[in-house]
Amino acid sequence: MTDSIMIPAIAGDGSLYPIEKMQAHRDGQLHLAVSVFVFDGDLLLIQKRASTKYHCAGLWANTCCTHPHWDETVEDCAERRLSEELGFTVPLTRHQTVEYAADVGEGLKEHERVTLFSARVDRRTLHVEPVAGEVEEVCWIAPGQLARQVRERPEDFTPWFRIYLQRFPGLTFADAA
Repeated sequence: MTDSIMIPAIAGDGSLYPIEKMQAHRDGQLHLAVSVFVFDGDLLLIQKRASTKYHCAGLWANTCCTHPHWDETVEDCAERRLSEELGFTVPLTRHQTVEYAADVGEGLKEHERVTLFSARVDRRTLHVEPVAGEVEEVCWIAPGQLARQVRERPEDFTPWFRIYLQRFPGLTFADAA
């Protein structure tokens, strides 16, 4: 798959420079990303990635995640991706930024500095429309059930989602300053 989207990579001195998305993943280059978590009470909206995705296809992940385009803020990126993957937008709260590295298969690596976002919704009035080619399925899940499923079948979940669940067992995040 060729994908010429340019995303912000992070140089050793902390400055940003544009890099082609697939090149960042082949090289394991540190780059910016966003992850969104949409809740209704304790229930989290999770998605099963489409079977056609270039990595982690068919695995369960948090509500949505992606990389900002080179000229895009993380806030605009998070909002854009909710719409592109799940067909809705909601007000988001920005939380802390975390860093992780993980092998995601197919010779690709994620090395991301991720800004976390969350939203609180009423799922009875939220119209979720998973976009074909992006999302195969969605599910609202309670924390205990999610923890049990990840413990019993970790291979069904993306590496980054497992990392988030390990670092933030209650999926509670600190608001950004």
